[in-house]
Amino acid sequence: MNLIHPMKLKRGDTVATISLSSGSAGDFLHRYKLGVSRLENDFGLHVVPTPNSLKDSKWIYDNPKARADDLMWAFENKQIKGIISNIGGEESIRILPFINFEIIRKNPKVFMGFSDTTVTHLICLHAGLSTFYGTSVLCEFSENVSIHPYTKMTVEKTLFSDEPIGLINPSFEYASKYVTWADEELTRTQKRIFTPTDGFELLQGKGKASGHLNGGCIEVLEMCKGTEIFPPLEKWDNAILFLETSEEEPSPTYYRRWFRNYGSMGILQKLNGIIIGKPYNNTYYNEYNEILLSVIREETGSNDIPIMCNMNFGHTSPTFIIPYGAHAEINCDHKTFSML
Repeated sequence: MNLIHPMKLKRGDTVATISLSSGSAGDFLHRYKLGVSRLENDFGLHVVPTPNSLKDSKWIYDNPKARADDLMWAFENKQIKGIISNIGGEESIRILPFINFEIIRKNPKVFMGFSDTTVTHLICLHAGLSTFYGTSVLCEFSENVSIHPYTKMTVEKTLFSDEPIGLINPSFEYASKYVTWADEELTRTQKRIFTPTDGFELLQGKGKASGHLNGGCIEVLEMCKGTEIFPPLEKWDNAILFLETSEEEPSPTYYRRWFRNYGSMGILQKLNGIIIGKPYNNTYYNEYNEILLSVIREETGSNDIPIMCNMNFGHTSPTFIIPYGAHAEINCDHKTFSML
């Protein structure tokens, strides 16, 4: 996949924070400010909000064009070297009619977010820019008490280093549910409960498989199908598909239907591998895996495609970051995942 890769971030760079769907940054301003302080103090960045990003949820919902204008403003602004989503949501697809793809193409820079921000990743992908499926301001950067060391390490390794990302080690603990965001004191003093986990799990496959990374949040991708930004079939040739589910914990019935659709579109048959993020609160973990294997083996006949799950990205904590279009490798024999 031939994409423009943005310049790495450096300490002292200016980054913009943006609300592309939910207005939670304005609703929970104390948590937003905590995330900003972490970006500034832990990573040495200068942070500016986009013009409308701190308005309340109703205003954000009522003004999709203003959200798109914020995105265009951040890409066009020469002082801004990166853009980080404040939070996801559920309807950033509504900004699509107001996007100028040429502005993105001519002003490549770091863009990061996850969940509903999948829409903007696909917008950037359509414009030819590689972006980063990773955490947001109100989530990992605003983690209670302190940023998890695993997340902090992966931000440094992915966004600030010139070296290949290389081997991705698993985190052996995870958390999903948050302490209430409304209580500012608890945000500063009460850590979330982290639960032990076994690391990455190989569902099937032998040897090594490599390919470019493409995917996102599975529910959000459903909203993008049929639009101009959903990647055409040829963009999935020899890809490694990465998918994760949201905090809505979609039922196994829908999970089967969605994967069956990827099979009916011919996408699953084109892939070199699949990686799956740990589901929110570990809900339906076994059911999802059984469904995936059933669709892959019984409905597409792809018995040999490597599949790795229980991975630290998406709606879990801590997380690593996935660059769209990066060349990655699943080593089934060693049960490892690397970005080459």
